[in-house]
Amino acid sequence: MTTSHRRELPAALAEDPDFVTWAAGYGVIQHDPLTVQRIAELLAERAPEPERRRTWLKRLAAADRLACMGMWLVAHMTYARRVNLDGTPLEAEAFKPSPEGHTGGALNMVPAYVGYLTANALEGVTRSWLMGQGHCVAAIDAVNLLVDNMGPAHGARYGLSDAGLTRLVNDFYRCTVEADGRPTSPLGSHVNAHTAGGISEGGYLGFAGLQYVHMPLPKQRLVAFLSDGAFEEQRGSDWASRWWRPDDSGPVVPVMIANGRRIDQRTTMSQSGGTDWFEDHLVLNGFAPLTIDGRDPAAFAWAILTAEAELADQGAQARDGRTRYPLRLPYVIAETVKGFGFPGAGTNAAHNLPLGGNPAMDAAARRLFHEGAAALHVPEAELRSAIATLNNHAESGRVRERDHALANPHPEPPSLPEPPTWPLDEAVSPMAAIDEAFVALVAANPGLRVRVGNPDEMRSNRLNLTLDRLRHRVTEPEPGVAEALDGAVITALNEEAVVSAALANKQGLNLVASYEAFAVKMLGAMRQEIIFARHAREAGRAPGWLSLPVLASSHTWENGKNEQSHQDPTLCEAWLGEMDDVAPTLFPVDAPSASVALLDLYASRGRIAVMVVPKNPVPVRLTGDQARALCRDGLLCLRPAESARLQLFAVGAYQLAEMERALARLEDAGIATSLYVIQEPGKLREARDEDEASAVLSQCRLSTLVPEVAARVFLAHCRPEPLAGVLRPLDTGARSRFLGYRNRGGTLDTFGMLFANRATWAHVLEAASEVARLDLDALLSADEQAALAGEGDPEVLR
Repeated sequence: MTTSHRRELPAALAEDPDFVTWAAGYGVIQHDPLTVQRIAELLAERAPEPERRRTWLKRLAAADRLACMGMWLVAHMTYARRVNLDGTPLEAEAFKPSPEGHTGGALNMVPAYVGYLTANALEGVTRSWLMGQGHCVAAIDAVNLLVDNMGPAHGARYGLSDAGLTRLVNDFYRCTVEADGRPTSPLGSHVNAHTAGGISEGGYLGFAGLQYVHMPLPKQRLVAFLSDGAFEEQRGSDWASRWWRPDDSGPVVPVMIANGRRIDQRTTMSQSGGTDWFEDHLVLNGFAPLTIDGRDPAAFAWAILTAEAELADQGAQARDGRTRYPLRLPYVIAETVKGFGFPGAGTNAAHNLPLGGNPAMDAAARRLFHEGAAALHVPEAELRSAIATLNNHAESGRVRERDHALANPHPEPPSLPEPPTWPLDEAVSPMAAIDEAFVALVAANPGLRVRVGNPDEMRSNRLNLTLDRLRHRVTEPEPGVAEALDGAVITALNEEAVVSAALANKQGLNLVASYEAFAVKMLGAMRQEIIFARHAREAGRAPGWLSLPVLASSHTWENGKNEQSHQDPTLCEAWLGEMDDVAPTLFPVDAPSASVALLDLYASRGRIAVMVVPKNPVPVRLTGDQARALCRDGLLCLRPAESARLQLFAVGAYQLAEMERALARLEDAGIATSLYVIQEPGKLREARDEDEASAVLSQCRLSTLVPEVAARVFLAHCRPEPLAGVLRPLDTGARSRFLGYRNRGGTLDTFGMLFANRATWAHVLEAASEVARLDLDALLSADEQAALAGEGDPEVLR
């Protein structure tokens, strides 16, 4: 524990019975001398009047009692199937035959969350909260029940009574399923849509550490609970101080719960030198560490109030020009042992089941449970008094913690500009078209904070106007470069970090652009967000944040100059597997379709779209009306043919170009052929549930758009196999062929890539001859057929 020069306590406090009572601690909550001194100094500064000081001390004492009972309830959630609020010991049959629970981490989170509630009560301000270690949700759910800070689903099932608490513990890790396939219990193993105030599952460790600094708007406050285990997961959280600015963000207080253990061993931080090592690391990375006793809710409350005050002071200095960026962002390190407050603390077993045995069958484990529970138990009358002391929302006029500012962000609908227009056949970069549309959107909505996630290739990806207007956010702008202290472009060679900047800015406008091959590194963060959004909608909390386009450019078919590592359509394939109502995957084929699709996304909420967009110029093929129809239906017949014998379907801009060349040969041969563009394959799939059905075409609409023809050839940007699964409603079986990326590549140009993957116009004709039973000799010359067979010069097909 970090030490400081100790001063004598002021006489007024040393003799104050309320202070003496609080300083003596309660149950397992004991206040070390440093915490006592810090609270004394805080009282002298913030509550010098006797009456105010008395109120603060009562709330601090109430926090001790609430923390004890929060840990008591967490232990019961893991092990018990009955709860006696009066603390009466349980018999063997009252324990779960198969206990579950990330108990150690949840026990550690109880003093932290209670400290957060206490800071809110002391100042009469409701802060937002975020928890990166979502598996510690039992702490949140337990304390929320005790203080009656529950959402509708929990409020209807649980309450502060034997029956209400018993239902809670039985719902915890209750793995039964309803007839509609949804879980029976509103409790989850992680933060979920029913967790009061929860804004992120925290199931994929590390992303909260990348996101918290980008979340609050000015005048909003956020406390972010992080873990030393998650510190190892995602690099990039060290850069938070580079991004925070007092003029566009409210104060953030990162709080690391440093218990020194992962699942079955010490953390790397613990092995490297513990919190002393981490303090040095933080200082080197622009933070101001505050080390506290992580077993004490008062220490957390002190740290939150102190960190905010320090950050406000630094912000004022920055505005006055008295300091330089980056500011020293306070960072709280809460030292504790895993599972503090209950038997088994500090052991590997504390991660999940700290007792080392099952109380339902093991008398020794049962005895340990009762000893641990007895040390934590608070009499009901004393508990209710403590809860009433902390629940001062009506008195201070503040909202409940379940309704904090970031719980349900819902910015005003953006003003959407008209999409740009271009003449047919003009060669235009679709990424440049998006650039033009996005800048117009930003200009039309000055009240929306903007974040653009950029892993270093913004100009290469043709987003020049966006970069020139919004500029890279840096701490020391370089002359002559598009950089600024208040830049809205978050640039780092770390895809997880930059996508997190956009995912976190849920009250503003966001855009992410990356090389397609490397954008797959963003997948975990993106997937966690759309799952949480979908569950929130199912729970009656439809997400209100504006949808986010993730642009995958410099893509597989135009990145041949680099090696095959740069030629990877995995992200769009994975995204096609997600639910189309929240995770559309789009393949615009030209400038109009790209710009229309982009603006249409910003008119929706709670969706993350992967848009695979060429950066190189391609011919404009669609009018504005056609682009809107393609956006609406996900599919467009570009070249209809009466009594068609064959249908061609292009998914992607370069694929459309090859299909057009194939179509020309077919028309020359007198083969009636229709050409279709598919922009959003997910719209054409068989819906997997009612929510997705609202986003896909009905079978009636699809059959109207695509008349029944047996012979069909599909040419895909991605690997053909996942696309074939999505497009089953259009698959005619033996008379359909799916072509696309076949895992071939290298240092090649676009034609070389197409040929290597058997995806040229000539390969389309070969497939067409098979499914439509055509004479290939009428479509391809002998030299061209030889090239297809691997016996001739591929250049004849260029």
